[in-house]
Amino acid sequence: MKRKSRELEIFSLSFLDIISCGFGAVVLLVLISTFAESVLPDFTSETKQALDQVLAAEARVEALESALVQETQTLEDIQDRLTEESTKAARAKNQLRAANAQAESLDENLAGLELVERSLRDNQRASITPNTSETRDEEVGGIPVDSDYVVFIIDTSGSMQAIWSRVTSEVENIINIHPRIKGFQILNDNGTHLVSGYAGRWIPDTKARRDSVIRLFRNWKSASNSSPVEGLEVALKRYVNPNQKVSIYIFGDDYTGSSYDTVIRTLRRANANRITGKPLARVHAIGFLSPTSNGRFETLMREVTRQNNGTFIALPVR
Repeated sequence: MKRKSRELEIFSLSFLDIISCGFGAVVLLVLISTFAESVLPDFTSETKQALDQVLAAEARVEALESALVQETQTLEDIQDRLTEESTKAARAKNQLRAANAQAESLDENLAGLELVERSLRDNQRASITPNTSETRDEEVGGIPVDSDYVVFIIDTSGSMQAIWSRVTSEVENIINIHPRIKGFQILNDNGTHLVSGYAGRWIPDTKARRDSVIRLFRNWKSASNSSPVEGLEVALKRYVNPNQKVSIYIFGDDYTGSSYDTVIRTLRRANANRITGKPLARVHAIGFLSPTSNGRFETLMREVTRQNNGTFIALPVR
C-alpha cells in the first residue's frame, strides 16, 4: 500500500515559538542594558592645538625660505656690483697708467720741441738762405738735420684742418731747422702735391720760394684718408735715391689703415739700399695728440722712425 507524503509547513508552531523566544531575549537585553557615558578620553581639542602648531611651523618655514631666497638674491647682486666695480677700478688703473705714460712721452717731446724752438731763436735761422751759413748743426732737438732734401707728407683730413694753423707753424719750424737744403717737396698722405707744377722735381730752396709755398700751404685743402702709404710710395719713387741725403717728415694725428704692416712693408721695399740694405732716406714723424686720440698713429710712427733712422715727436693739441 502506497504511503501518502506529508506536506512541509514552514510557519509551524515550533518555528513561531523559536522566533518569539529570540525576540523576547533581545527585548530583555535592551531593558537590562545601562546607557552610561563613554569613558574614552576626548582628544578633539588636543588634536586641533597640535594641528595649529604644525600649520604655524609650516608658515615659519615658508617665511624663512622666502627670506633665504631674498638674502641669496641680495648677496648675488652685491657680488655682481663688486665684480663690476673691480672691473671699473682695473680699467681706471689702466687708463691712469696709459695717461701717465703719455704724459711722460709728451714731456719728453715737449722738451725736444722747446730745444728746437730755442735753437731757432738763438740762431735766428728763419731768415737764413742756403748760401749765408758757413756751418750747420748735425742735429737739432733730437732731429738729424744733415739732409740735402726734405719731403713733407701731411695728413689733410678734417681733424688736421681743425688745427691747420698749428700744423703750418710746425712745417715752418721743420723747414727752418734745415737752413741749407737744396730742395723740398710737400705732399699730402694720398700723394697729392701742394704745388702741382713741381710734381716730380724739387722745389728750389730760397727764402722767396719758402714764403710762397707756406702761403699756399696755409689755405691748402685736399682729400685725405689718414694713411701715409700712398704719399710714401710717391715720395720714395720720385724723390729718393742712393746719391742724395733725403729726410721725409710725416705729419698726422691718426692712422685709419687696417694694418701697420702695410706702411712698414712699403718702407722696407722702397726705402732700402739694394746693396747695403740700409734705409735710403731718414723718416721722421710729427704727431698731434688730442684727448680723443686712439694711439694708432704714434704706435705706428714710433716703429717707422725706429726702423728708418728717424725721430718721432708727439705734440699736444693746444
